[in-house]
Order: sequence, then structure tokens, then C-alpha cells
Amino acid sequence: MIIEEQMEGAVMEQQDDSGLSSVDMNRPSVARMYDYYLGGKDNYQVDRDAVDRVAQAMPEIRELAQENRAFLRRAVRYMARQGIRQFIDIGSGLPTVGNTHEIAQAVNPDARVVYVDNDPIVLAHGRALLASDDNTTVVTADMRRPAEVLEHPQTNALIDFDEPVAVLMIAMVHFLTAEERPAVMGQLRDALAPGSHITATHVTTDHKSPDAVAQIESIYATTPTPIYFRDHAEIARFFDGFDFVDPGLVTIDDWHPDRDDPAPEATGWLYGAVGRKN
Repeated sequence: MIIEEQMEGAVMEQQDDSGLSSVDMNRPSVARMYDYYLGGKDNYQVDRDAVDRVAQAMPEIRELAQENRAFLRRAVRYMARQGIRQFIDIGSGLPTVGNTHEIAQAVNPDARVVYVDNDPIVLAHGRALLASDDNTTVVTADMRRPAEVLEHPQTNALIDFDEPVAVLMIAMVHFLTAEERPAVMGQLRDALAPGSHITATHVTTDHKSPDAVAQIESIYATTPTPIYFRDHAEIARFFDGFDFVDPGLVTIDDWHPDRDDPAPEATGWLYGAVGRKN
């Protein structure tokens, strides 16, 4: 397909610039799958096939993706209205409508945003999108190694860690194992100044079919980033060291619903919250 040829060319150009290896078109990518969930075109057939299999177990997957984006918009607006002017969006994925910098800068025009992803296609597309915005950048790093995020030169060119920072991990923490959680979340927490916020969403087993959960986990096991469904108590541990902003950890449709920015019908597959470091 033309789009796949264009994407491969873009990534090869990026490889020359950054040393990134070329894209593996034989395995699904979480970033490209999510792009397809949202109706995007920056994906391969292997990604679309994986999404079709997920949809067999979770027919509302596209509504869930839209619901998740609506939560991101509400959370970013909330944090920006609390005076946060610095954002790190970890696992940002491919650019789409309502990106973090667009939402934050609508509240605070001088807001600074660092997008982080480990997919080379995200870097290639993000650089093209953000070329004219000096307050926004995109870096390649892996959330499992927080130092890559926190110490990246482009991160430190925009982010002052002596001031409050908002860290977004939207639909990301469910890719961490239970063993990885304390170190990853602890390093991020310890790097943030008081008044900083963290927001995350996570898929849940609560009130869901065990067979559907097992089927989806098996599909994601074919990607470089397996997914782990958890219950409410397990998900709450990702916010250790932060105080929940009301209403706490809830299904994302119940977190600060906004009549001016309505979300799709609730699916109940995701919990979300915003936490504040005191």
C-alpha cells in the first residue's frame, strides 16, 4: 500500500539521522494498533489483523480508544488549569486530533510538552508535526528505563524538574509487569517536584469475562509489549506516593465528565486517575 511505502521511507530517513533500526513490519506495534483503533492510516496490515482479533474479544475497542482520548483531554485541561506548564507524555503514540500540546497550550499558550515513545515511526511523524513549535519536542525512549526519559537532552532543554511537571502514561502502565512497577514508577515520582501530577489509564479485569481478557492478552503477547489486565487494587498501586485528585481511581467515564467534550458511551474497560505529589 502507498501509505506503508511512505512510512517505510520516513522511518529509513529517520534511521539515517538517529541510528534507529528499521521498523519490524512482521510484528504488530502497539502505537500503530492504537492508531488504527482511532481510525488512523499510519499502520500496517499486521497491525490491522491484530486489531481485528482484539475486536473479537472486545467489540467496543474503537469506542474504548475514543473514550481514552477524551479522558486524556480532560486530564490535560485539569492539570493545565492547576497551573502546570510542563508535560511529559510517555507512550504518546502517533499524532492524532487533540494532541497533548494542543490541549495544554489552549489553556497556557507557553506550555511545554515532551512526547516520548519507543516506536521509530512516532519519532518520524512527531518531528514533522512539531517542527515549527519550539515548546514541543518528541524523543525516543523506553518507559521501562525512566532515566532515558528524564535525562534525555531534549527533555532537559524543555523541562525544569525543579518546577511542577505533569507526567502522562495514558494506556501505558498496563504494559509494565508487577516486577517493573516499583522501580519505574518510583524513579518517575522521585524526579518530580512537589505539586507535580501523574495521570494514567489501565485496562481492568473487574466485571470482565476472563476468556475475553485471556484472548486479548494472548494477542498482545505477539507484540514487543505484552499487556496485563489488573483489578482496581492492583492498578491503584501505580499511584503510590501520589494523592488521588477527586474522584480518585474510577472508570474513565466517571472522571470529570465534560458536556462540552463528550466521550463515547462508557465501556468500563479502563480505570483512570490523576495523582498529585505533595
